[in-house]
Amino acid sequence: MKKIKYLIFAALIAVLGVFNSCEKLKNSKYITIGMVDGWAEDVAMTHVAKAILDEQGYHVIIQKASTDMILASMNNEDTDLFMGVWLPYTHAAKVARFPELINLGTNYDTGRIGLVVPDYVPVKSIEELNQHKDQFNHRIIGIEKGAGMTTATDKTIVEYKLDYKQINSSTIAMITELQNAIKRKEWIVVAGWQPHWMFGKMKLKFLEDPKKTFGEAEQIKTYSRKSFGKDHPELAKFFSKVHFDDAHMTDLLTKMEDSKDKETTAKKWVEDHPELVKLWLDKN
Repeated sequence: MKKIKYLIFAALIAVLGVFNSCEKLKNSKYITIGMVDGWAEDVAMTHVAKAILDEQGYHVIIQKASTDMILASMNNEDTDLFMGVWLPYTHAAKVARFPELINLGTNYDTGRIGLVVPDYVPVKSIEELNQHKDQFNHRIIGIEKGAGMTTATDKTIVEYKLDYKQINSSTIAMITELQNAIKRKEWIVVAGWQPHWMFGKMKLKFLEDPKKTFGEAEQIKTYSRKSFGKDHPELAKFFSKVHFDDAHMTDLLTKMEDSKDKETTAKKWVEDHPELVKLWLDKN
């Protein structure tokens, strides 16, 4: 019996030790940021934030996962931040499932999602797609299943009664199909969004959306776990100030796409924009 009591006591001490280690970690300079790999703007902003915080003495860990997994992890207090929340449309339903998460601020003001075609395609509106379904092979090339963009595209197919099927794979696969179609001057329609480097590399246009199934202008926001502001008030203030205008975002995305080393490119971009970084780090 004494041996059993000892084992229970030892186990309790071990659990308390792990708990105390976790608490120390939350209040240390270790920061975890969730990131959706393949989302150009999220990858770019996350690496820029990491480059800045590395210089401030923090150890930033980037955790690659889907939007749903990142939000759930933040809700469990396991992941600190996510810089890729699109509102008020794309991620509204996903964020609503976790009401305790904290909106720290807006990173970008003029985001947009919708159906995109090459500029040589003589179609202006989603309403015209059924008239040209054979040229498009009855296909809309989408991104990952479960993405807010994918849900909005499915809704669009229903609302406009399109005789099309959404083909889902990955963001990289969508862009590859788009690039190949443009090389051959073929007709293609994809689920796309801005900001994204593809608008700088290719001549593209959004199709008009009179039913507003994709919503209107969106903001990209940073969300955090509930206790992050209490544990790191200085960082909560920093992330509330991080904001990219159109010029900065376009420049950053173009440089990141041309780079084989995202971390090094982000550090160089930070070095080239000292006034902007100083503004974000201002504690007033």
